[in-house]
Amino acid sequence: MSIGQEVEGRLAPEGQMARKNQKEKEKRVLKFGLPKGSLEDSTFELLGHAGYGVSVGTRSYYPSFSDPEIQGIMFRAQEMSRYVEIGVVDIGLTGQDWILENGSDVIEVAELVYSKQRRQPARWVIAVPAESPIRTLRNLDGKIIATELVGVTRKFFEERGIHPKIEFSWGATEVKARLVDAIVEVTETGSSLRANNLRIIADVLVSTTRLIANRRAWADRWKREKIENVAMLLKGAIVARDMVGLKLNVARKDLKKVISVLPALKNPTVSPLAEGGWFAVETIIDESVVRTLVPQLKKAGAQGIIEYPLNKVIP
Repeated sequence: MSIGQEVEGRLAPEGQMARKNQKEKEKRVLKFGLPKGSLEDSTFELLGHAGYGVSVGTRSYYPSFSDPEIQGIMFRAQEMSRYVEIGVVDIGLTGQDWILENGSDVIEVAELVYSKQRRQPARWVIAVPAESPIRTLRNLDGKIIATELVGVTRKFFEERGIHPKIEFSWGATEVKARLVDAIVEVTETGSSLRANNLRIIADVLVSTTRLIANRRAWADRWKREKIENVAMLLKGAIVARDMVGLKLNVARKDLKKVISVLPALKNPTVSPLAEGGWFAVETIIDESVVRTLVPQLKKAGAQGIIEYPLNKVIP
């Protein structure tokens, strides 16, 4: 055997291991379940702000990500936690309400307060027709309640020693409010309930969107790091929704006055300009205060004030 053959023979196992590692690296993918339905548009928007370009055809259930290491598939939010639990997907976005309803054993990675209409939690409420004699929970003992959230609703009443008959509703639950004694329905603003002349008598559950992970995926080092990065960027995108950046110029003589009226995420960044005696100030503030803050800054001596949107704010 030649020296070259001997060296090649010794290196073969290392080469095979390197090729194996390369193949494993090439096939690494995080399967991401996205909610189909009411949360779909707001989820795609949030992912975009987080830095993940996502596109999907009108009839497709397999969205493509700009990140080649993420593979998307769409399910109804109601069933997402079940598919995450059994490993059909590694992570998914769904409401806490459906995790509880399904009794799914998953890792709750992050709470993400966003919904289809407003940046606030969704409420599951007990509602009755405005003309109904029912006023309290006790009045519902032995009555019929229609809801999509059967398990959670049943537990809610059992904990209070009340025993209504809970029936599953296949959607359009508000329409059934006058066919049964009460309904348990999800609402964000209450406008749909009011439009149907319904009256809320109690809250059953306040629910927010959660990023959840399969336990086996969470135990995988590469997947866990990938999941944690996704969670960090999504949370940063949510924080940024209510904030804007401000840039302005100010003379040295007005700097303290401007800083004193300027709220900031931490401390504003102050940098000297090329022109002596002038400074550039940059900070991040809540968008809600801009309309009152900008006139105050102008009066304090600020010039060249620029407001700009943010995609992410990572604490």
